[in-house]
Amino acid sequence: MLKIDYIFLLKKILINRLDSITILNEEITLNVPIINLKSIINFLKRDESFLFKILIDIFVVDYFQSENRFEVVYSLLSLKYDTRIKLKARIDEFTPVFSIVSLFLNANWLEREIWDMHGIFIDEHPDLRRILTDYGFEGYPLRKDFPVSGYTESRYDDSQKRVISELLELSQELRIFNFNSPWKNST
Repeated sequence: MLKIDYIFLLKKILINRLDSITILNEEITLNVPIINLKSIINFLKRDESFLFKILIDIFVVDYFQSENRFEVVYSLLSLKYDTRIKLKARIDEFTPVFSIVSLFLNANWLEREIWDMHGIFIDEHPDLRRILTDYGFEGYPLRKDFPVSGYTESRYDDSQKRVISELLELSQELRIFNFNSPWKNST
């Protein structure tokens, strides 16, 4: 099936449930309201016209300055039609995302990683606990406002003969980068 046919079919079937559809580098991207995300993924997996039966990845993009700060991106593959599709949903840091573990078992790990690294709550997840950081870890390391060196420092203390953890004194909460070249337009 051609990409144009996919676009036409998607628009026809999901017209009231999507924000927009785009094609970039021969990959279809659906911008979806978060409330419709799980039902659209379910439809794309089960409908004979699409059969997106493989979840490749779920990842998050952090637009720190934006009101809807996070963009959750689902990447799906249809082997039957040799097509990839991305579904994107924008949310703020307090809006939960519905779990799709009931649709794709490999979403279990990916959703736990999103919770652990970004702090986005996954509603109806069967086992939502930290997976990459320690249980006592504070914060979410992949957020752009997370300090580069973290909140605590662990080091070995010779006098106490053990590893100790101390709170860090950071001079700034968020690093602002200036990407302008100091050598540009200088004479």
